[in-house]
Amino acid sequence: MASTDMQNEIKELNLSYLMLAQHMLREDRAAAMFRLGVSVEIAELIENLTPSQLLRMAGADLLLARFRFDDRVLVGLLSNHETGNGVGRLHATIIAASKPLETLA
Repeated sequence: MASTDMQNEIKELNLSYLMLAQHMLREDRAAAMFRLGVSVEIAELIENLTPSQLLRMAGADLLLARFRFDDRVLVGLLSNHETGNGVGRLHATIIAASKPLETLA
């Protein structure tokens, strides 16, 4: 994949992520903050972005979304392919909830 193609893919992903995050926050702020792993400060910032600000942020050459599974146990629980394993997903949710929220530095 060419560098330009990769940059376009990143921009599309960023825009989709920001639009989804903004929609989630407007629908149910508390649930969205939990699912996104962001603080009140970040939630307010994302929620109040104008369309032009969303486009400018999405145009960054870096991914704005982060993987939240920097824990081997969490990765194992989320990647387990056993059907009907609700306990594993619940355990993964508890682990993810105990991680620190993203904040502005």
